[in-house]
Amino acid sequence: MKQFLSASDPEDPRALVKKALVLKANPFQSSAGKNRTLGLVFFNPSLRTRMSTQKAAFNLGMNVMVMNVDKDGWKIEFNDGTVMNGDTQEHIKDAVSVMSQYVDILGVRTFPSLQNKEDDYSEKVISQFTRYSTVPVVSLESATRHPLQSLADLITIEELGIKRPKVVLSWAPHPKILPQAVPNSFLEWIKITDADITLACPQGYELADEFTNGVKIEHDQYHAFEGADIIYAKNWSSYVHYGQKPEVKSDWTITAEKMALTNKGKFMHCLPIRRNVVATDEVVDNSIIYRQAKNREYAAQAVLQEILENL
Repeated sequence: MKQFLSASDPEDPRALVKKALVLKANPFQSSAGKNRTLGLVFFNPSLRTRMSTQKAAFNLGMNVMVMNVDKDGWKIEFNDGTVMNGDTQEHIKDAVSVMSQYVDILGVRTFPSLQNKEDDYSEKVISQFTRYSTVPVVSLESATRHPLQSLADLITIEELGIKRPKVVLSWAPHPKILPQAVPNSFLEWIKITDADITLACPQGYELADEFTNGVKIEHDQYHAFEGADIIYAKNWSSYVHYGQKPEVKSDWTITAEKMALTNKGKFMHCLPIRRNVVATDEVVDNSIIYRQAKNREYAAQAVLQEILENL
């Protein structure tokens, strides 16, 4: 594996899930990272991605350097041919070319603008890291995908041992306008399994066709939840009305009443979660979200080890 940006990068995504589970049983079995350095570049805040990826690197014996671009570096210019006589001090071409000389793997986290669909879905930021980096690039979340989260999600579902689980990815309310990266990525990864997947969302919140192709879409949350084994909750802004929040008249907060419609279903969420907005305390406190978060460590470790073994 030369990079990790989406489900298409691992040669066998299911084998990567198995590898992560082996590492979970014995995290310190490999020293593939000895005398290697991981660089983590954050354009946006992070808790689980930052800590789990650092811990995964330490498990492999790697050194880690972390940079918060908005606090630690110069303001970056992303457009070619720009006369840089404004407020940007360093071109992305120069920044990435230099950073990749100091590390063996470069992890990057960036969010979409949610203003320009073309820029966001062309991955304007992370694509320039892959273009100019001389070392493998790992997505710590991009404008359209969050593959480390999705790999951890598949690890968590695999641990449940349910044959052909019925999985519902459900939109839920949120006070802010959020990206589509997590739900996009989850659909991309869950489709490589034998799960029966349904996307439950209000009208106007359907995701891009490239991610929903072959996925059942249900606009009645109660109906979608019936008999489900897993409920994965997430908020996202509209793709069709890009970056907007069309009005939703019905209540999409996930409650114990709705979970009672499932087949003793497990509740999942990538975190952070707005309690009693996305889901009630009772739902969150009886969920598997902490196991899911712990599996972020082994997802990252499997990815890093796979790349290190191919350097």
